[in-house]
Amino acid sequence: MSEVKVKKETNICEPAEIENRIKALCQQFPHGITDEVVQNDMPHLDPRQRAAAINKLLSLGVLDLLKNSSGLLYRLKDATSASKMKGSDNQEKLVYQIIEDAANKGIWSRDIRFKSNLPLTEINKILKNLESKKLIKAVKSVAASKKKVYMLFNVQPDRSVTGGAWYSDQDFESEFVEVLNQQCFKFLHDKAESAQDSTQSPMMQRSTSFATSHQIWKYISELGISKVELSMDDTETILDTLVYDGKVEMTVMVAKEGTAGSVDGRIKLYRAVNALVAPTGLVKTPCGLCPVFHDCHQGGEISPSNCVYLDQWLDF
Repeated sequence: MSEVKVKKETNICEPAEIENRIKALCQQFPHGITDEVVQNDMPHLDPRQRAAAINKLLSLGVLDLLKNSSGLLYRLKDATSASKMKGSDNQEKLVYQIIEDAANKGIWSRDIRFKSNLPLTEINKILKNLESKKLIKAVKSVAASKKKVYMLFNVQPDRSVTGGAWYSDQDFESEFVEVLNQQCFKFLHDKAESAQDSTQSPMMQRSTSFATSHQIWKYISELGISKVELSMDDTETILDTLVYDGKVEMTVMVAKEGTAGSVDGRIKLYRAVNALVAPTGLVKTPCGLCPVFHDCHQGGEISPSNCVYLDQWLDF
C-alpha cells in the first residue's frame, strides 16, 4: 500500500502533471482560482513546485494574474486575448485584463488605478499604448461628460454609458423625443377613434382600441423617422411619458407563448384616453407638479425667485 501511495505522489509531482491539473482547476472555476484552491487540491505538493508551475503558466501566457479583495487570482487566458497581448509586459496585461472585465460598461482610469495599484502616470502611458494598438477605446459617458471610460475596442457600449437612442454626442435629443412622442400618440389616437366609429359593442370598442408595444414599435420603425435602430424598450420609454402625461393608459395581460412583444408570458397594452376633468390652474403651473414644492421658499436654496421653470412658464 505504501509503495502505491508513494508512486501516486511521485506522479503528481511531475511538472507537466502539476501544470495540467492547475489548468483543469481553472476550467472548473472559470472566474479564477487562488493558491488555496491549488493547495487544497494537491495537499502533498511542495509549495516551491506549485509556485514554479504557476509562474511557468503565467510566463507562457496560459494564465492571467488578477487581484481581488481576497488576494491573487489565476484565470485561464482566452486564446484570442493572448494573441492580441503578445509582446506586452505584465503591467500592460494587467490593465488590459481589468478593462476586459469591465465589459460594455467600461471603467474609469481612477478605478483602474485602484484595482492595479499602479501609479497614475504609468496607467496613462499604458492606456495610450493600448489605444494606439486599437485594443481599447475611450468613450464619453453621459453620466459624467467630462470623464471617459475605457473598454475593449470592439465592444459596443452599454446604454448607461451612451444614453441610448436619446443622446447624440452626449447631447439629449429633445426634438427627436418629442417627434416620437407625437407619433406614438397619433397611432394610439387613430386606433381609438377607429374603434369608436365601429359598430361593435362598447366592450369590444374598448378592447380593440388597445395596441401592444410591439405593434407601436413596428409602426414607428416603418415610418423611418429614426436614424438609429429603436428597441422595444426605447418605444416603451416613450409610451411611459405619455402615460405620465395622462394621454395614454397601460395595462398588462397574460400572453400566449410566442406572442410578439411578450416578456415572461406577459404583454403590455396601451390605448389613448381623454381626460375626464380638465386640469386646474395650479396643476398647469410648474409648482403643481414640482417634486420639491414643499422645500421651496423665499430666501432658500429653492425659491420662486430663482426657479427657471417658473420663469419659462411666465414668459410663455
